[in-house]
Amino acid sequence: MTAQAHGDELERIRDEIIADPENAAFTALGWKPLFAASPESRVLLIGQAPGRRAQESGIPWNDASGDTLTRWLGVDRETFHDPNAFAIVPMDFYFPGKAPSGDLPPRRGVAATWHPPIFEQLVNVRLTVLVGAHAQRAYLPDRLPTLTETVRHWRDYLPSKFPVVHPSPRNIAWQQRNPWFEAETVPDLREAVASALSGGG
Repeated sequence: MTAQAHGDELERIRDEIIADPENAAFTALGWKPLFAASPESRVLLIGQAPGRRAQESGIPWNDASGDTLTRWLGVDRETFHDPNAFAIVPMDFYFPGKAPSGDLPPRRGVAATWHPPIFEQLVNVRLTVLVGAHAQRAYLPDRLPTLTETVRHWRDYLPSKFPVVHPSPRNIAWQQRNPWFEAETVPDLREAVASALSGGG
């Protein structure tokens, strides 16, 4: 299949997500499924679900969490939002609503239904970054019992996968308790991303 055909298929999948009755309430709000992908994408980023600000702007990770994440990845916003560099495919494509503490989790079944046909079109991905526990539970069958342990053993999942904590401001206390993340994990993440974007890996 040509790159153009893969790209056309991605747009067809997007239209199917919009038309899915499960997403009717979001479509009625004028929201579009918030993911970005290209057959040329080198890094696949799987998070949890868009925040309200990102959803309403139509720009993935368009918030403080995104500012932190791009810094961790060692890229600027222009590169981050270039689908030929990064495929951004969350566990749910729509803001799920607020919970008493933070946002609601991604809806069950969304990723299982839609990720396989999307990922089938991503024929050039060299690195998958798994942001937070939801993505790690789905795509790291050999993950360790806790997110902290899993992230601390990031090297065990290389070269194809890289687990990280969610960059939400709510996790600042976690980062303070785990200074190794900024000192050791982030530099390795930047190196892995740079290698994947340059064609290495």
